[in-house]
Amino acid sequence: MEKKDLFDQITEVTHNAEDLLNKLHETQSAMVEIMEENAELKIENQHLRERLKQATAAEHENEGTKNTKHGLSKSLQNLEKLYASGYHICNEFFGKHRQDDEECAFCLTVIYGDR
Repeated sequence: MEKKDLFDQITEVTHNAEDLLNKLHETQSAMVEIMEENAELKIENQHLRERLKQATAAEHENEGTKNTKHGLSKSLQNLEKLYASGYHICNEFFGKHRQDDEECAFCLTVIYGDR
């Protein structure tokens, strides 16, 4: 083998090594970007989980105040039961017994209001 051929082969191997090194640097840069994005997504995911947990907790807290049967809250349902038992629940006659289960417009307004 001649010296020129040997020198040409060494030059070619050197260029190939440089190309490989450049590709390695590009791959490394891409990997760094992916890792940074992954870290950001993990943080965002954690924040979203915390917000979901808070929203779920707030929803469970509000379940006690939600309207139930016929759109009535539990307190209005209790007043409805008292009214059905034969007692006035209105401001005018509160606690007095309704005679012959007569209807009272004031009591009905207290229970059902502007529904």
